[in-house]
Amino acid sequence: MQIPTDLRYSQDHEWARATGDVVRVGITDYAQDALGDVVYVSLPQVGSALEAGASLGEVESTKSVSEIYAPVSGTVSAVNDALTSSPELVNAEPYDGGWICEITVATLEAFESLLDADGYRALTS
Repeated sequence: MQIPTDLRYSQDHEWARATGDVVRVGITDYAQDALGDVVYVSLPQVGSALEAGASLGEVESTKSVSEIYAPVSGTVSAVNDALTSSPELVNAEPYDGGWICEITVATLEAFESLLDADGYRALTS
């Protein structure tokens, strides 16, 4: 299981990468493995306001449907349209091509309070 050290993690198995005031979000390698083959991803609307902990979309797999939760509050500034035609990217590249959306935040306080790699490793072991 991959747990990149340059990311932050939620207890709900989302990862977050901050670049300035934009936080890119996806689901972790652990989560995609537990879900199985992803067949559909429901993406949020660009411009939507999100609260940390609120649902931003869903991932449907051959096993189940799971909510994706926003790890930070802010406004959706981009979505990964490639997932519309290739949802399997969530399985193949959870930390690269399989990202879900980008959220523009007013402050990085919530991002900084997320788990680091060691904390997430402890959560999943």
